[in-house]
Amino acid sequence: MSNAGLGRNFWLFAIGRFISQLGWAVQDVALPLYVLDKTHSGSMMTAFILAEVIPSLLVMPFAGVIGDRYNRKWLMVGFDLARGVLLFGVIAFNFLGIYQLLTLQVVMAVMGAFFSAGTGAMFPDLVDKELLEKANSTVASMNIVARLVGPALGGMIYGIGGIGLALFVNAISFFGSGLFEILIRYEWNAKPLEGVGQVFSDIREGVRFILRHSYLRTLMTFAVFMGILMAPLGAVLLPYAMREVLRFTSVQFGLMESFFMGGALLGNLLIAAKFGKNAGRFLFRAMTVFGGTMLVFIWLISPLAGLDRDRVFMILIVIAVVMGTAEAFIDIPVTAKIQRTVPSDVRGRVFSALNLLTNAAVPLGLIIVGPLLNIYPPWLVALGIWVCMAAVVLYYWARHREVLLSEPDTSLEKSSEHFTTV
Repeated sequence: MSNAGLGRNFWLFAIGRFISQLGWAVQDVALPLYVLDKTHSGSMMTAFILAEVIPSLLVMPFAGVIGDRYNRKWLMVGFDLARGVLLFGVIAFNFLGIYQLLTLQVVMAVMGAFFSAGTGAMFPDLVDKELLEKANSTVASMNIVARLVGPALGGMIYGIGGIGLALFVNAISFFGSGLFEILIRYEWNAKPLEGVGQVFSDIREGVRFILRHSYLRTLMTFAVFMGILMAPLGAVLLPYAMREVLRFTSVQFGLMESFFMGGALLGNLLIAAKFGKNAGRFLFRAMTVFGGTMLVFIWLISPLAGLDRDRVFMILIVIAVVMGTAEAFIDIPVTAKIQRTVPSDVRGRVFSALNLLTNAAVPLGLIIVGPLLNIYPPWLVALGIWVCMAAVVLYYWARHREVLLSEPDTSLEKSSEHFTTV
């Protein structure tokens, strides 16, 4: 593969993902609106979220095995087309009751887990390993654009045609994505499973692979710890502080989210266009910048600031852009290093294990931070998160900075040979 560009296979993959993400963003906005219009229940909203998260966690290890044992391209195409057919069936038979849609949410979550296992394992094989940072940042940029455009489009589509039209648009997007993916040239020759027992054997082998290699173990534990700390910051603390402490209007709140996403888009575009593989050299500097801007945010929401709301809003615009950019320079290099490290024949299992750890750990952070906000002021909770984050960064800088800043040992590829996929 040439280093001159990302290649035909990559762009077919990326455009397919963009189409699918755009359709999914439409449904992600329309479905909560429909549930609230029908039930006016926060508990039902929580049920829909859990119906997406829990099934994914349960099937993820098995999905990773399937992603290693069967043709990844056809898993990707098959599950995209199957989800499109499923949504068309829901619309055709008018299965639009709340509990019918809740069941749909569970089925879509399971199918999505198997789809992700195949695509996640296949993606690093579609580009030269030297271009993984550029490839990841390009896909991330396209996803951000979908997340910026999708919500507005979803609200408009729901207003015009209700939940049925939103599901129809998402179904079309799955078919559009599948049409691009079917053109990808990709071969995968692993033999299928011979029995149920082999599933559990493959899962154990994937876990053992992680535990055996200190380089991979360091990358994955770092990713998990940062996920635990950063998820509640973005999902709970920042929105709570902006609405309950700073008293931002809904328009200001939405603009802050847009500026953060704009910063993330800027960071990903910089990596794709300029830094590429060299982005990994800035990992600790990006974390320092993120921590510094977080300290400014903590000061702004504390009693020490004493600034009027409009001035705080202008400062937070800059903070949001800087934070979004810095986060891209943290996420993309770590992701690319993990992709380069894990051999293709065990990648589905290893990536599923990482996703399982991350997805299981993130709710832990959310569960802890939520109740703390009922007891302590947001600036103090934010300071606690900052201290924990600083401790993690300092530990990895002191003990593992060579690992986080270096490239994987090629012996990892050879060491996968004892994991049998035949």
